[in-house]
Amino acid sequence: MTGVVGRIHELGTEQRQAQIVDVLVEAFDDLMRADADAFRRKFRKMAAAPFAFYRGAACLFYADMAGEHDPWANEQTSRVWIQGDLHAENFGSYMDSSGTLVFDVNDFDEAYLGCFTWDLKRLVASVALLAWSKAISDKDIVTLLGTYLRAYVRQVHDYAERPGDELVRLHLDSTEGVLHDALLRARLKTRIDLLDEVTTVEDYDRRFRHGPGVRVLDAAEHEIARRAFESYLDTIPKGKRFGSITYRVKDIVGRTGFGIGSAGLPAYNVLVEGRTQALENDVVLSMKQGNVAAPSRIVDEQRIRDYFVHEGHRTAVSQRALQAHADPWLGHTDIGGIGFVVAELSPYTNDLDWSELTEPAEMQPVLAYLGRATAKMHCVSDSDSEQTLVGFQSEAAIAGVIGDDEDEFVRVLTEFGMAYADQTREDHRLFVDAFRGGRIPAVRPADPV
Repeated sequence: MTGVVGRIHELGTEQRQAQIVDVLVEAFDDLMRADADAFRRKFRKMAAAPFAFYRGAACLFYADMAGEHDPWANEQTSRVWIQGDLHAENFGSYMDSSGTLVFDVNDFDEAYLGCFTWDLKRLVASVALLAWSKAISDKDIVTLLGTYLRAYVRQVHDYAERPGDELVRLHLDSTEGVLHDALLRARLKTRIDLLDEVTTVEDYDRRFRHGPGVRVLDAAEHEIARRAFESYLDTIPKGKRFGSITYRVKDIVGRTGFGIGSAGLPAYNVLVEGRTQALENDVVLSMKQGNVAAPSRIVDEQRIRDYFVHEGHRTAVSQRALQAHADPWLGHTDIGGIGFVVAELSPYTNDLDWSELTEPAEMQPVLAYLGRATAKMHCVSDSDSEQTLVGFQSEAAIAGVIGDDEDEFVRVLTEFGMAYADQTREDHRLFVDAFRGGRIPAVRPADPV
């Protein structure tokens, strides 16, 4: 066996387990020490299944990618904008800035510059894990991965031959089946439903509800958060700004209890006036500390690091690069020099639900759509976008290295996805054993009461 999985096998079980622990500690040590309880919860969620472990261990994936030979990586294709943590559950619906409900990648916390194949490899391995958990045969999994990869390749070539990639979107009029149903469900959601869930009306105005996951701020922290929000306003592009009434702050609370990827990251919710003084137009914003992007741990280039003021800035810039019509609320700020990303908590977000997709025939058309969405993301983030780090046409560069040998490209990446999924199942077992055995010091399980 060659490649990254072959190198892992050469390590042996004990060395691989030690490597897993070392990578997790290096990536999360400061956050674990700041909030050990949050990371114990994160690691217990990761322990539940190989796919959950894979979702929470992007840092391990990139540690494995370091030094990996990639025949499709050259000076350009090794430094395009990538999502950074592209797994099967990081797609869903949202309302873009043009007012269109679209289906696309919906998480940019790990976005950075890197090799375009890293996104593809991470996605195909995740699909192989997910399909394996549904007892789908290897033969059918290979077909599913091929469907995704061929859809990606063909969409990239289409963009290269027909400029205007930012105009191509997966929306209500261009989708069918599961994705179309997800968009229809999102269409039924309303802002007032979200507001009623997280706020209450007191003295003729809205305030946040206090309950699980909500932390009431003292006067000093409230003032710090308010000033950070005011600084954020300067980072909204002029072309995306609303009228001044829209940004009046009504309430701020702390937030806890985020998912696997954001464990231990400080966050706030900010309630602001909507476009009018009517209460149904109020908007809820998330102000969350940015994390260190997993790909940045192996992309050691000064010009890229220096482009970003902090991780909040990096997240916002990356999202604008990877989405043609990004959230008009998207921006960034800092608290004590630590970066935070600001974005709307949208009522129209509807993640793709894989639980009801049990047969390969149901999954195959979905994966074709995901291949197209991945291609759009890579190809829109180039010299035509607002950023200046990528000064070439991504679609031309990617199409050029793949060339006419689609079959070889699909074969190699499919073999990687199958092999790495198998390795991840073993890594999950080693991780659970290490965590249970107290070999991750900062989150060593507490003694029972």
